[in-house]
Amino acid sequence: QVQLVESGGGLVQFGGSLRLSCAASGFTFSRYSMSWYRQAPGKERELVAGILGMGGRSDYSDSMKDRFTIARDNAKNSVYLQLNSLQPEDTAVYYCYVPRWARWGQGTQVTAAS
Repeated sequence: QVQLVESGGGLVQFGGSLRLSCAASGFTFSRYSMSWYRQAPGKERELVAGILGMGGRSDYSDSMKDRFTIARDNAKNSVYLQLNSLQPEDTAVYYCYVPRWARWGQGTQVTAAS
């Protein structure tokens, strides 16, 4: 059974940083690409970043690539999203996603406030 569990969200001041984690289980993690999405209030869910399995090559939404970094640790079956220089528009629920299984995590709330 494929499961994704996010953690690491919270309230942070403008310009602050957070590191989100996603623990995966139920499949051979290293073989598959992983993604992070986010959904702000009243908006559609949007892609933040993705990372390939074994090769680890990553890709980002243009508006976020200078501040966010995706990484994975295949030994820990985990994918991470480092968020830097957080701005009000980054306030959203952040979701981990595995495209091969079309499975979402439950999401973790990130709130950037003054």
